[in-house]
Amino acid sequence: SELKVFCSKNILSILGFSCIIAVIALLALGLTQNKALPENVKFGIVLDAGSSHTSLYIYRWPAEKENDTGVVTQIEECKLKGPGISGFAKKLHEINVYLTACMERARKVIPSAQHPETPVYLGATAGMRLLRMENQQMADKILDAVANSINKYPFDFQGARIISGQEEGAYGWITVNYLLGKFTQKLSWFNLKPSKDDTQETYGALDLGGASTQITFVPQNEMTESPNNNLYFRLYGKNYSVYTHSFLCYGKDQALLQKLALELQSTSGIIYEPCFHSGYFRKMKMSVLNEGFCARRHVLSPSHYPLFDIEVRGTGNFQQCQQGIIQLFNSSYCPYSSCSFNGVFLPPLHGQFGAFSAFYYVMEFLNLTSQEQISTKKLTEKLEEFCAQSWKEVHMNFGDVKEVYLSEYCFSGTYILALLLNGYHFTDESWKNIHFMNKIRSTSVGWTLGYMLNLTNKIPAEEPMSAPLSHSTYVFLMVLFSLILVAVIIVGILVFHKPSYFRKDMI
Repeated sequence: SELKVFCSKNILSILGFSCIIAVIALLALGLTQNKALPENVKFGIVLDAGSSHTSLYIYRWPAEKENDTGVVTQIEECKLKGPGISGFAKKLHEINVYLTACMERARKVIPSAQHPETPVYLGATAGMRLLRMENQQMADKILDAVANSINKYPFDFQGARIISGQEEGAYGWITVNYLLGKFTQKLSWFNLKPSKDDTQETYGALDLGGASTQITFVPQNEMTESPNNNLYFRLYGKNYSVYTHSFLCYGKDQALLQKLALELQSTSGIIYEPCFHSGYFRKMKMSVLNEGFCARRHVLSPSHYPLFDIEVRGTGNFQQCQQGIIQLFNSSYCPYSSCSFNGVFLPPLHGQFGAFSAFYYVMEFLNLTSQEQISTKKLTEKLEEFCAQSWKEVHMNFGDVKEVYLSEYCFSGTYILALLLNGYHFTDESWKNIHFMNKIRSTSVGWTLGYMLNLTNKIPAEEPMSAPLSHSTYVFLMVLFSLILVAVIIVGILVFHKPSYFRKDMI
């Protein structure tokens, strides 16, 4: 027939064309199925409203979560100019301006298409906890003003609230261990499938702010004498039970006010303060001590203080400073088998600890953050030397540091030493287990990342963006086109080697 004659004369052309079509089909199928899918990420914003300042953090994580918890990374940090939000009690109208710069920054960093689905959380810590104890109505007004201001932005505002001290401590613990990779499972060469219990031992967390301090860790014995100090988390498919306690009024700023109030009991209005450098002078209003919740309990009756202002004069003596600070920790009673101070249960310390926030900033100033330099002896020697320097000498050597911070480093360093040794009962030996840290892999260490990690458990994971074809269809088509290509090649080889056979068959 004519078809057989045509095929006989053009068989090589037909085979070549078929081969090209099969190759094109395979390439097209492979490229279409395996092309990179668009990045599917989510964003979240957390504002840390502390006692002395507020910071905004922007986090990002994949929409398809890992073991029910988002793999969260920090992409932006913005510090608001001004005091903590508790300082706006008498100037609520300024909160809008206070938030503007950092909220506008968030608007630029996060893609506009994702603004409506980006959650915003504001957590207020010890400064607002104190204000709430003193004036609940005023604390509510501040939170309402903050909420009204943030609601003007195109994000999904989830509310402004005062977080508890337990939450602050526990979320800080989550942050430290997340950034150190302690929640991930380890694989061995001989056991590529990890068991559920094959996780790394976690770090404890030590947080020091202006108004409170927190200690959080996983104790060796899960049985606790104080259930109120236990919190439970589920992260990356594993459950955790942690001990945590927050000491309100024992942040470095409030601890200093407590110490000054105690010393004021034995004076008529002039305090000779060994925790300040000799030659340093400060005037304080009596209302700072008399109206503050933490210091007020140490203040005698108003008639005892005839002066409206208090004079504080530095004497610069580390030993006397340390003795005065130790009086803040009441260790005279303990209703449990072991306590920290003020009758608060504390199980035996266990493992390594990450110390951050003011712990880090003070130790960084003293140049004692590297692991090789850390020891109680080294810190004591450094503080003895530093506190003994005159204010004139210190001011000349550290002129670029704000005076309000510079004047208090002697106190803050001594307070950290006393808090860790006398309050939490670290020893000269266990001191080496404390690691002072500020950032890990470019992410700030603090409670906000832990807060975001815990909250992402409540944000539903999205289905991964799927490829154009199902896996079975993709495999079937790849095999089909591969077989066609192989068949064409085999026929072509036979034609090349035995052309007379094919011509005879076609005739």
